Amino acid sequence: MKKETLFIAFSTQKGGMGKTALTVLMASQLHYTKGYHIGIVDCDYPQHSIGEMRKRDTDLVMKDEYFKLQAYRQFSTLGIKAYPIKECTADKAIDMAEELMQTSDKDFDIIFFDLPGTLNSPGVILTLASMDYVFTPVSADRVVLESTLQYATMLNDNLIVPQKGNLKGLYLFWNMVDGREKTPLYKAYEKVIAELRLNMLKTILPDSKRFRREVSDQRKSVFRSTLLPADKTLLKGSNIEELANEICQTIKLENHGNQ
Repeated sequence: MKKETLFIAFSTQKGGMGKTALTVLMASQLHYTKGYHIGIVDCDYPQHSIGEMRKRDTDLVMKDEYFKLQAYRQFSTLGIKAYPIKECTADKAIDMAEELMQTSDKDFDIIFFDLPGTLNSPGVILTLASMDYVFTPVSADRVVLESTLQYATMLNDNLIVPQKGNLKGLYLFWNMVDGREKTPLYKAYEKVIAELRLNMLKTILPDSKRFRREVSDQRKSVFRSTLLPADKTLLKGSNIEELANEICQTIKLENHGNQ
């Protein structure tokens, strides 16, 4: 029986919230660690940040013997190939995903979409309407929160509630949380979010420099990479594992992987 491929995006119109980094971290966690078959459509034109990251990762793995051995063991021992990354514009994203699915010898569990950060880009609204789920990072900064709630409410009221499109659910989650901030602040914000009938995940991601750490020949620990799983010691305290588990539960992802 052919499995259903879920279309998912980490999406927000507020820049600097880490949607691209989260897309890579989640894709790598689910693909390399949990054994799901993942693909990425990078339609954040013109920068194509994830496509460019794959090029940097590949260049480093090819020239660094340590990372080359890691990648070889991953492929030869575990049989896990690198997940595909396709680049296009937002208006071509769904066509690109369909082509990716048709040319793959294995059904995808999830295809992640890295979308532009503005709804004004051609095709963004239609692509969002084609998603199964959207996950939106938000911080307790008032400007960020107001912008994100406006964005989430627009999607909820115009796509999810009237069932215009494929979008089954939108979920906010706290990102870049400073451990020194007081809990009552978040409880007050969560009350507002609940009054707007918006969903909120329980997992909270801390504010940490590791989220910006790519593979480098200056260090041998990996956190954010399109070719290798995150180092277990760096994962500890990042809550990426917890977020991956909660997302899998939320979207009711069946375990078709290697676990």
